Amino acid sequence: MSYDLAVWEGERPADDKTAGRVFSVLYHRYIDGKVKEPPSERIAAYVAALLERWSDLTEDDEDTSPWSTGPLIGEASGPLICFPMRWSMAEEASAYAAAVAEFMGLICFDVQQDRLRP
Repeated sequence: MSYDLAVWEGERPADDKTAGRVFSVLYHRYIDGKVKEPPSERIAAYVAALLERWSDLTEDDEDTSPWSTGPLIGEASGPLICFPMRWSMAEEASAYAAAVAEFMGLICFDVQQDRLRP
């Protein structure tokens, strides 16, 4: 079982319901779309920041990475990344991922709880 977060570029939605709609539109366009776009510079920088703390799953020889997929950048397309993490590490990793997103001016959305992360 994994825990999913979505992070994207753009204006912060007014509320959780609006954020859910924005996420759905972005997901269908960039993740489910027929053509996957390269990650934007800001999303690539965000992924690099996450990987400074925990290694990519593809390089995790000690089984300490919270990411459930690798390479992590492979989950990004255009201005969006939607990525899974291990349930057992989700609390710590999602808090860190949300804080990094906020610091970088990105939107963080908790897919399980259908809500914005502060």
